[in-house]
Amino acid sequence: MTDWHALHQDHFNGQRVLVTGGAGFIGSHLCEALITLGAQVTAFDDLSGGDTANFDSFKDQAGDRLQFVKGTILDSDALAGVTEGRRYVFHQAALASVPRSVAEPRLFNQVNVDGTLNVLEAARAAKAERVVFASSSSAYGDSEVLPKVETMPPQPKSPYAANKLAGEHLMRAWASSYGLDTAALRYFNIFGTRQNANSAYAAVIAAFAKVLIGNEAPLIYGDGLQSRDFTFVHNAVHANLLAARSEKPIGGQEINIACGERVTVNELAELMAQMMGKPHLVASHRPDRTGDVKHSLADLTRAREVLGYQPIVDFRTGLEPTLAWYQAVLGEAPAATG
Repeated sequence: MTDWHALHQDHFNGQRVLVTGGAGFIGSHLCEALITLGAQVTAFDDLSGGDTANFDSFKDQAGDRLQFVKGTILDSDALAGVTEGRRYVFHQAALASVPRSVAEPRLFNQVNVDGTLNVLEAARAAKAERVVFASSSSAYGDSEVLPKVETMPPQPKSPYAANKLAGEHLMRAWASSYGLDTAALRYFNIFGTRQNANSAYAAVIAAFAKVLIGNEAPLIYGDGLQSRDFTFVHNAVHANLLAARSEKPIGGQEINIACGERVTVNELAELMAQMMGKPHLVASHRPDRTGDVKHSLADLTRAREVLGYQPIVDFRTGLEPTLAWYQAVLGEAPAATG
């Protein structure tokens, strides 16, 4: 679907890289692109949210250029072993659910904050060139100002958002204090193939796909007028690769990664039902959830200026293969889409 060679040429050919959370949704897509580009990839994951089955579509292509190591970012010794000799560290490992973070704040802080510090220290000891950190648009909170610009004061509404904000500050501090260059990519509602639909905390597109395949109506928390800048996973991968290969220091800057388009949850539910051939399944509503943000839309000026980033796959183009994948994985023939 995406021609990684056309976008990134030979920059990663032969490079040794580490992807924490590499067996997860975004991490495995990043591993796949890096393998396609000729890199030597170590995927480090505790499999609490990832699955080595996410490598199945490209592990034959990878051969011995893909090494999987099971381990946690809370294990400093294991991290040191997988980071040694790596030029780039892509830090994707995290616990990633807003509602679960509200239920388990101490665990989320331990993994997402202490674990991120461990990754930075391992990268510093290994003399890595750059750490690229998966942050989140949840750092912006519920400000009514749109679009979200990186210079806005953060207003985290959940422990997860606070964790990601803490990680961003660590990125800046390590870049300033130790000369380890870093970047913090604020992802906006990433979706795509391999995103888990079977978790109680599944992201909205995954959750809607699962219930529609089961011939049930989607469930929306709130009035459904909340909006999101839904971003196909290849855009996040592209941004990570651009950040890693930047010729200029990034210095821990926070950078929005999105499509710059806003879709309401009501519109999403209706569109997905239509695309899956089930327009009669109309969403029902429940009260708002604690920690949820009302609106999300990214300003991409800094991403363009610092990384040369432009989205490479728009929302609808990314949604079609995503839904086809869920229908294949969850046992239903894909519907024809127009």
